[in-house]
Amino acid sequence: MVNLEWYRTFKAIYKTGTLTGAADSLFISQPGVSLHLSSLEAYVGYKLFDRTGRKMIPTERGKVLFNAVSEPIGRLEDVEKNFQKSTEKLTPTISVGMCFETFQTTLEQYVSTLPFNLIISFGQYPEMLDQLDKGILDLIITPKKGVSPNIEHEAFSSEQIILVGGKNVDTESFQEVVRTKGAEHIEEWLKQEKWYGTTGDMEHLFQFWIMNFGHKPNFRPNYIVPNLNSIIRCLKGGTGLAVVPDFLCKNEIENGDLKLIWEGEKKLENTLYFGCRKKTNYQSEIDHIKGLFRKVMSKKDHVAQL
Repeated sequence: MVNLEWYRTFKAIYKTGTLTGAADSLFISQPGVSLHLSSLEAYVGYKLFDRTGRKMIPTERGKVLFNAVSEPIGRLEDVEKNFQKSTEKLTPTISVGMCFETFQTTLEQYVSTLPFNLIISFGQYPEMLDQLDKGILDLIITPKKGVSPNIEHEAFSSEQIILVGGKNVDTESFQEVVRTKGAEHIEEWLKQEKWYGTTGDMEHLFQFWIMNFGHKPNFRPNYIVPNLNSIIRCLKGGTGLAVVPDFLCKNEIENGDLKLIWEGEKKLENTLYFGCRKKTNYQSEIDHIKGLFRKVMSKKDHVAQL
């Protein structure tokens, strides 16, 4: 089924003569414009433009299609503008991507207070970066920076990846091994314990293990649960180990519900970034969400220092 946005993008390319010009006029990325055009060309079954350098020259079929859709698309755009004018207050909708655990521990508590509509999307970081570049998402929270020139990244916090365990874990025997024996014995001690993992990304565990032991873990966690917050709740039962970001469990460690077992021989830290397109219609809404994240992170840092 055809997407009407493909026609709007086609019209913008026809009018501006370039993919960049169309992207600027529609406030989406150039890859997003290219995707819309290729999707429309695949749908109609023929080329709509010849690419000459940076210039997009409409083909004869492209001219015919433009003549057919230009007026109807223009009328739809007029209806959209008139509808917006007749509405007392147009409430914008912001699409934000992040991992599930980050949402639960930061933005979730503020959703009901937001003065605009919000769509939260969960996914893997490469996928979210791609969706941001294509205009599907307006803001992402990510520990990884993309390479698109259309996206800007702003560092706002950091997370340390740590080994935590239930309050009944025998940390004294572990610390004795750390003090008196080498990495091989440390690894063997850890492998004897019960481990928690998630159904999705195991990257934290892999990174931590590679940094400290030089290879990926050669065991499978005993318990696979839906997400990192589930791991934290399970560990409060008293036993087991897991590798998690510190900001997810600072309160539990402070309250004695969990133990910080080991930070590793070398600390594993990730920088957290806001990612957004350089051109957007929703700058004030994005700034509002950024402010909420900074507020939450500053509170967690204050708790950690007490």
